[in-house]
Amino acid sequence: MNRTARTLWALLGPLLLVLLGVPALQGTATADAPPAGQATRYTMTAFTNSSESNMYVYDSPDATGFTLRKGPAYTPPSGLIRDPSIFKHTDGFYYITYTTNWTGNTIGFARSTDRVNWTFLYNYTIPITGLTRTWAPEWFVDSDGSVNVIMSLTSASTATHFTAWKITATDSALTTWSAPTQLSGIGPNYIDTFVVKIGSTYHAFTKNETTKYIEYATASSLTGPYTMRKTGNWAGFGDWVEGPALVQLDNGGWRIYYDGYRAGKYWYSDSYDNFATWTTPTEVPGLTGFIRHATVLKETVPGGVTLPTSTTRSLQSVNFPGRSAVVRSDSLGYIDPVSASSSTAVKQSATFTVVPGLADANCYSFRDSAGRYLRHWDYRVRFDASNGTAVFTKDATYCARPGSTSGSVSLESYNYPGRYLRHYNYALRVDPYQNTDTFRADSSFTVVTPWA
Repeated sequence: MNRTARTLWALLGPLLLVLLGVPALQGTATADAPPAGQATRYTMTAFTNSSESNMYVYDSPDATGFTLRKGPAYTPPSGLIRDPSIFKHTDGFYYITYTTNWTGNTIGFARSTDRVNWTFLYNYTIPITGLTRTWAPEWFVDSDGSVNVIMSLTSASTATHFTAWKITATDSALTTWSAPTQLSGIGPNYIDTFVVKIGSTYHAFTKNETTKYIEYATASSLTGPYTMRKTGNWAGFGDWVEGPALVQLDNGGWRIYYDGYRAGKYWYSDSYDNFATWTTPTEVPGLTGFIRHATVLKETVPGGVTLPTSTTRSLQSVNFPGRSAVVRSDSLGYIDPVSASSSTAVKQSATFTVVPGLADANCYSFRDSAGRYLRHWDYRVRFDASNGTAVFTKDATYCARPGSTSGSVSLESYNYPGRYLRHYNYALRVDPYQNTDTFRADSSFTVVTPWA
């Protein structure tokens, strides 16, 4: 969404939803970046185009740039490990559940203490007579703490007529399960159902196996009845897509990952308006074309990058250490040569006060000596005086991530997750993360003693 459209939606979107009869999300959580000394970690589990019998594990500080932690990380004793879904239980273990075979009536379970070394637990037989396929199990932990697995089941002789079902753990060890219950209103012929709950409303994203679109439904109970709210290519995800998985970002938005299996690509898209609209789909950097049907677990863990606030600092380029971030007379940001012999004016242009983020105090904003803030506009970095609007405060807020070298920092845009402050032809921009050494270096800065 461009800036004008985004601003108009922020002002008029909620009213339009009411007028159109679209139910608003109740009790939408406000997510914040973790405080100093802590960091967000997103763990992804996936099978791959190279093998449906091996699971790979990746993690990321930003839900965009993922690093391989182990691959293969787990191979079951027999059968497949398609569609691995991960969650962390109250016992401290990480658990996965997965599709064991193309045909049959079982799903598999394994667990881990560290996300990379896994122990097989058991295959569970779904107690429904005549099942021919038991696909895409997904964890869903309800607000009452109950642990559920949502699956796509069919008794048909061909891979059609799937419906969504759930089982609920009846013991804390996750070894016994309730009788299966169908999620009414989803199906027939819907697979890969993924549910999130916001307030008292359940939101289901599910693939229409006839049209090959990911569609959207809501309900007031996990088992339904669900009402289909959006069908067809409502979100711009395209067709021949499957395996939706959602996770909430630190700025409160929601990210959906999904498998463009016909095109051989893997995508993500973000929503900030109660799932009504979504950003243009973006390929998952470095993993598109390789991973299949992933899920992503969000946690807050010790660590992270912390910058000193209420003090002046300069931002020195990692790959051009003789250059620092500056504001020029045109109010635009660049990396220019700055040294001990530079003029007072040049040194002043490279000196900023680091303050708690205007939109999130656990992130950061940067103010120059004239009181202007480093912000982006149409993805170009400039320095402007605050106008007090929500758009400005978000544009001027950046969340610190580990940089490409020890002691360096990368600054992720608060309102455009996945875009980073970086230099290109010495001009400062906020550009989408790229899985290249050049991008990682271009978007890394060392926070140094102020020049002025």
